Amino acid sequence: MSRLDNLNKILRNLQSESPGVEASALISEDGLMLASSLPQDLEETRVAGMTATLLNLGTRAASELRRGEVQEVIVRGEQGYAVMISAGRGVLLLVLANETAKLGLIFFDMREAIKGIKNIL
Repeated sequence: MSRLDNLNKILRNLQSESPGVEASALISEDGLMLASSLPQDLEETRVAGMTATLLNLGTRAASELRRGEVQEVIVRGEQGYAVMISAGRGVLLLVLANETAKLGLIFFDMREAIKGIKNIL
């Protein structure tokens, strides 16, 4: 299996094993899509760019407000959450979850997925 296949497998497992997770993606800090399991109606290029921008703004805000290093960025909307976490080495993990998702479990599952991602990258 290629690295891309292995990364996609981790993303698919995250969706299938974490209740409430609807989609996920692995994005470079530069805003480039590395791997994704997104719905077809979402444009990967736009999702990647927005995710990188939001994490960058969160990092700047945490610094300016003296909150230390940013741990995650969460966007909450009427239909659920977009959660972004650094996956190390300039890579971000994005998860889209529905409004009934348990964030604690999602964070746990994301961190477990990041362990596998780091082994591949």
